[in-house]
Amino acid sequence: MSNTENTSQSQKPRKRHDSEEVQASHESTEGPASGGRRPALIEVLRQARAQLAELTGLEPESVSSFEQTEDGWSLEVEVLELSRVPDTMSLMGSYQVELDPQGQLTGYRRVRRYERGRADARGGR
Repeated sequence: MSNTENTSQSQKPRKRHDSEEVQASHESTEGPASGGRRPALIEVLRQARAQLAELTGLEPESVSSFEQTEDGWSLEVEVLELSRVPDTMSLMGSYQVELDPQGQLTGYRRVRRYERGRADARGGR
């Protein structure tokens, strides 16, 4: 019986610790909008992908380029637009995504559509 008590006592601090981690992660993602600080790059990338998915209904697969600008952020996001078999024939879209300094999406546009299995000629567009 004392073994059961020790187990439950040793788990209590861990549960508090886990909830503190969850709270800390929420504070770090909620902080940019309310605190006025510029978010970390990884936060910007996550927000951009989530916002683009919500607006287009398409799931972003990767961020192929990004840069910090005077007005915020500029990213290029690769999105699966049409799944085909084999997968190398699936249609992909490359989207230019603009974000404000806090990481909120201000605009997007598709700049390219291509088959997944095709490489760009000479490494460019």
